[in-house]
Amino acid sequence: VQLQAYGGGLVQAGGSLRLSCAVSGLSLDDYAIGWFRQAPGKKREGVSCMRESDSTTYYADFVKGRFTISRDNSRKKVYLQMNSLEPEDTAVYYCNTNPPGQWGQGTLVTVSS
Repeated sequence: VQLQAYGGGLVQAGGSLRLSCAVSGLSLDDYAIGWFRQAPGKKREGVSCMRESDSTTYYADFVKGRFTISRDNSRKKVYLQMNSLEPEDTAVYYCNTNPPGQWGQGTLVTVSS
């Protein structure tokens, strides 16, 4: 099982980025997938999650209205569209099953003010 996040980068405050998660070794029909992040000096936290059964989505309060999770089961990809980015969104972002399994390499998002 491997979930690899990519698509991070440097963006100015107010800008947008789309993160992608490539999934292998499991079916998106069988697992909820979540996005998580860890800012420097802080604990890892949940950002968003999509339920496998009916695609119900969940968002942390700090990203509601700004981030959107989606998935493409045929391509085995999960996405996180991030709009109106703020410097506080600077973190390494990870995708994982929910509840999480082994952590892969994340992708760094840096938002400059």
